[in-house]
Amino acid sequence: MSLFQKKHKRKHKSSSFAPAENQKTLHKNLEFTATEQYKLLRANLEFTIPEGEKCPVIGVTSSMRGEGKSTTAVNLSYVLAEKGSKVLLIDGDLRIPSVAKKMGIKGSPGLTDLLMGKGASIADFRTELLEEWYILPSGDIPPNPSELLGSSRMEAVLNDLRKMFDYIVIDLPPVNIVSDALSVSHLITGMIVVIREGYTEKKELEACFRHLKLSNVNVLGCVMNEAKSGNGAYGKYRKKYRYYKYYRYYQSNYEMPKDEQQK
Repeated sequence: MSLFQKKHKRKHKSSSFAPAENQKTLHKNLEFTATEQYKLLRANLEFTIPEGEKCPVIGVTSSMRGEGKSTTAVNLSYVLAEKGSKVLLIDGDLRIPSVAKKMGIKGSPGLTDLLMGKGASIADFRTELLEEWYILPSGDIPPNPSELLGSSRMEAVLNDLRKMFDYIVIDLPPVNIVSDALSVSHLITGMIVVIREGYTEKKELEACFRHLKLSNVNVLGCVMNEAKSGNGAYGKYRKKYRYYKYYRYYQSNYEMPKDEQQK
């Protein structure tokens, strides 16, 4: 039985988008150069997807926090839908989700509700910006994100969704911080790795690709984001601080209980 309920002759509850939230995120509001680069990414992606693949599931990750993976996932899904494909963007960061906030929509119900067995109407996740663009937020934050993403339940959800869409894009947590992206990798077509120039550390990027290789992840390619303005030692310190703060947040909030560690 499908996880998705069908609603007949009823207008969907599409979330209102807050322009103030998405004006610096969505490609249609960006400069010409940026919008063209997202379209180029769309074109390049078509050459990397295996021929005959029905509804590719594309993961978007990075090595560290702050490299622009969520913004890339949003805009990649948008430009795919802009061309006429039916596209679903899933916020798969079940620890620190950001897609709903970026787009000014409610974060729940979402993916975790489906993984917990609660039905939903896919029409409720259709955006007001493009008729063929849908966004599935993370939902409530669970205590076991990695296990949920790699579960048979996640496989069932994706199998149902593949029947409804032409593309599925999943925003995933950074590879070097938690194992979530690797847990779901066996269920996706391939992974895009986002790198931020002047920010991503070489050792972190090397570790990221080492993890992906050991997990036999199909890397579709990389996206290089430009470094934001802000030079000098202080700016460099601030960037590093944000990353380690994020790392500590994940550890402190999702650390395995001591009795479990001993098993």
